[in-house]
Amino acid sequence: MRRILALIIVFVLALGSFGCSNKKDSSTDTVTNKDWETVLKEAKGTTVNFYGWGGSETTNKWIDEYLAKAVKEQYDITLKRVPMNIEDILSKLLADKQGHNEKGTIDVVWINGENFYTAKQAGLLFGPFAEKLPNFSKYIDKDSIEVKSDFGYPVEGYEVPYGKAQFVMIHNSNKVSETPSNTEELLKFVKANPGKFTYPAPPDFTGSAFVRNVIYDVVGYDKIANVKADEESVKQVIQPAMDYLKQLKPYLWNSGKTYPATIAQLDNMYADNQLLMSMSYNPNSIPAKIKSGEYPKGTASFIFDKGTVGNTHFLAVPFNSTNKSGAMAVINAIISVEGQVSKYNPEGWGDLPVLDNSKLTVEEKKKFEEIKLGEGVIPQEELLKHRVPELPAQLVPIIEKIWSEQVPGDK
Repeated sequence: MRRILALIIVFVLALGSFGCSNKKDSSTDTVTNKDWETVLKEAKGTTVNFYGWGGSETTNKWIDEYLAKAVKEQYDITLKRVPMNIEDILSKLLADKQGHNEKGTIDVVWINGENFYTAKQAGLLFGPFAEKLPNFSKYIDKDSIEVKSDFGYPVEGYEVPYGKAQFVMIHNSNKVSETPSNTEELLKFVKANPGKFTYPAPPDFTGSAFVRNVIYDVVGYDKIANVKADEESVKQVIQPAMDYLKQLKPYLWNSGKTYPATIAQLDNMYADNQLLMSMSYNPNSIPAKIKSGEYPKGTASFIFDKGTVGNTHFLAVPFNSTNKSGAMAVINAIISVEGQVSKYNPEGWGDLPVLDNSKLTVEEKKKFEEIKLGEGVIPQEELLKHRVPELPAQLVPIIEKIWSEQVPGDK
């Protein structure tokens, strides 16, 4: 990923003619100047290619079954999901830009954070388009920091919120009677249960989030969020958290000599009873995973008293999508009440909704309230009370680098 980002930056600096994020391209002016009915007429009967991470069967099923059916019924759009890691998506878009390919194959891309910022700065995204969508204006709080900003980067209408995530710890309640409420208690737990806890090695997304949560709990969010984004400054602030992770290390699975590479590996170890705990950035996913057998019965989530990190994931449209009208229609369907209710249902996906509750009617609110979250899930109201913002994206790779230099190699 670092190599791809570096290539993009070098490419932008070298050619300088991409058009920065503040400029609209001609296609933006053409599509966004049309009224919504015209956009829908253009979208009718077309195919929209949806590119994004395909590592979750629950997520894939929601896209393939609910979303594909919804946009077919509403807009006569055929939705084609193409699983691809964001690094490969960016590489593909970069090659298109460099080759002046105006007829791309990607219409909607699941993206956020540093990847969004890189793509936006390199002119790889279409926009701004968010306020053109009726459901964005009707249901989204456009002044919310989680809508205006993505990991500290200004969105400026180049992406639309897809769903919310929040980090939770997961445990087997049949085997763990009392869960830690902070890092100090977690240390006591792992000492009392050696080899029964670990976490994925950053830069795995969930493993990196766990490390940031430790930093929040040990150091405090305000101290790290406001630090200068250079390695020495960050290291000075987070060193107490790194020292804590070194304390934790001898009591981890395999004595901390190795770490799972991915959250999928961690979940498998938890499901096989090698571990008493796992973790997730999808707090409502537990019932579906219990039902599928991915998690044992009795699985439940918990959070630290000081809170856990939460973020918003987004959808964008590439600069060279040949079906921008269809892409906008699909994204509009996703941020409808029906779309967000379906996605919120743990039996569908369990993704937290992005709609502004104050903009919903009594009937619309009731649809969300009627969703049964299921076994082991923390109510959304409780999660939001313990939600801590994500760090500016430029700090994340610095933290991951410091972790990789200090923790795995520490003797």
